[in-house]
Amino acid sequence: MTTRRMASEAEAPPEDTMPSSSPGSRGQSGYPAAFFSVDLAAAARRLLAFLRSASARGNVGPRSVRRYEEMWLPLAADAAGGGGEEAAMLVPPPDVHLVWLCHCFHHERYVAYCASRFGRLIDRPSILDAENEEHAADCCRDIWAARYPLEPFDLDNNDFDGNNSNAIENDSANSEIFMMVQTYAGLADHFASPFVSEGVYHVAARRRYTCFLDLIRKGVCTTREDTRLVPSLDILLMWLAHQSFPASYATDMTLMSIKDNVMKMVVSYREVASEETVERTRILWEEAYDEPYDLSGSEVDAAAVGTAREAFHWQAAASEEDTNRLYKGLQPRFLMEVCVFLKGEFDSEHISKEFLRFRAQRCYRSLKLDKSVSNLSCKNWQKMWHMYCEFATRGLTIEVRRSMGGCFRNSKILKNISFSWNDMLHEKSLMLSEELDARIRVMASITPPIQAPYLLKCVPDRVTDDGGAMVSDVILRMRSYRPQEGRWLTRTVLDYGGKECFVVRMRQRDLAERT
Repeated sequence: MTTRRMASEAEAPPEDTMPSSSPGSRGQSGYPAAFFSVDLAAAARRLLAFLRSASARGNVGPRSVRRYEEMWLPLAADAAGGGGEEAAMLVPPPDVHLVWLCHCFHHERYVAYCASRFGRLIDRPSILDAENEEHAADCCRDIWAARYPLEPFDLDNNDFDGNNSNAIENDSANSEIFMMVQTYAGLADHFASPFVSEGVYHVAARRRYTCFLDLIRKGVCTTREDTRLVPSLDILLMWLAHQSFPASYATDMTLMSIKDNVMKMVVSYREVASEETVERTRILWEEAYDEPYDLSGSEVDAAAVGTAREAFHWQAAASEEDTNRLYKGLQPRFLMEVCVFLKGEFDSEHISKEFLRFRAQRCYRSLKLDKSVSNLSCKNWQKMWHMYCEFATRGLTIEVRRSMGGCFRNSKILKNISFSWNDMLHEKSLMLSEELDARIRVMASITPPIQAPYLLKCVPDRVTDDGGAMVSDVILRMRSYRPQEGRWLTRTVLDYGGKECFVVRMRQRDLAERT
């Protein structure tokens, strides 16, 4: 069972298209109703696929900007027709495509640029699957060759002369557009975590992005002009995917009455936000939706958790569908990021003796993470645990315990609640909330499970002779005390589930010679 197969079991459902005359209307779950004119989940998948491709990581500089301005935009404008109501189903060269995306990410500047040069907005085509994108690129290649016979469609390594970023001062390329491209140079690395590509993650991100826009709309009407919001990782992904289709983005922003205020209220990518701004965003979000802002996989500062994720080597394990797809001797592992939050007040006469215990539902029975409840009462959501769990554990259990004293330090369970990974994966928000008691709530959030590196364990086994017979007094008696020839050390290799994978035998004499 590969990570891709697991993700396909919870594919992104169709885009929520709840038409509503009121931008602030809410769905059954309490979230604002979604009314986007483009499938943001599919748009995010295509954006990530392009950013992670080798062609998008090439050398993009002044020459690519010139190709974009002087060749591609006129071609796209002519192909769309005089009215320009619908974008031509064409995909530009990879280097030009990256420049086009970066220009669209600055929506207000892009709209002004197109209006001043063409008198109308040049939209990107809504191509949301790989096959149609490949076909559109082939069609564009033919049109490009006919219109610009002396300019190659795809730039090879030898064709990148003049694309040196240091030559921009002496180049006729638009320096403003070039700086936009430079701003998003590390965008692919920002979304490097493998769970970001999963469909269920996009569904949850789309809902949070809807809330974020609704928060902006409220802020425009009710708060001061200097209030700014910091997008989290998942919201930023949806925001960029939305902006990559300029016409749809402009239409949706107009319907929400926040068209002219988005850039004023949102901290853009790579802009350094102060701690006060980040905390203000968390407070506004919690007041509006009664849930934490920093959920699993939704961090504001990606660098803060990047080191922990690198420790699990997710990138190498998730880069392939299954490294063990040819030989099924190893049991694959799946990891997920888990955050547990608590909100409320503990009111008990024995509060000094009570504590919370985190345990796994299955496996790792020795795992016991305890926190005293004497100082856990809080009016806002407080992050209790932030960890990485295996999907095989099936879920987590939170227990309220009371110490009984004595030399063995025993404790008894007062109450417990459980969160199942499968139940949480079936939630569009990837989180669940339970009441620990009348005044305490616990919320758990996860990321989609991602295949992790294989985990092997070597355990000692018997010592044998050359024929594989165990070296022991019993074997000696059976052979009339005839000396056994050779001496082999045996080790059995198990996977993380305890399944025997293979056996390693080492001749002791060879080991002695090596040492």
